[in-house]
Amino acid sequence: MATETMAAIGLRPGEPARFRRNATGRWIDARLTRIEPDGSVTLHDRDGAARSLRPERVQVRRPGDRGRLTWQFVSDVAMTWEQLEFFASPAHDSKRSVSGT
Repeated sequence: MATETMAAIGLRPGEPARFRRNATGRWIDARLTRIEPDGSVTLHDRDGAARSLRPERVQVRRPGDRGRLTWQFVSDVAMTWEQLEFFASPAHDSKRSVSGT
């Protein structure tokens, strides 16, 4: 179930991520594990310690405007992914073909 939830918003278990302990601290490398029922992101740091953080505090690498990989917040990635899924849905495609005829 956790893997399906992650896939639904464009994330993969084991994917590299990073977070900060506080707003001014350095970035700490980690790996995504799962999405919790409350919407938080569980990840493990290099030492194996698990943390569940809000999506606004965790970043993953995604292609930017020019295709170069950049760090983006999980909350932004999830919102973009859901919007892309909406436009790719079969119901939306059939509406386009009906209105185009």
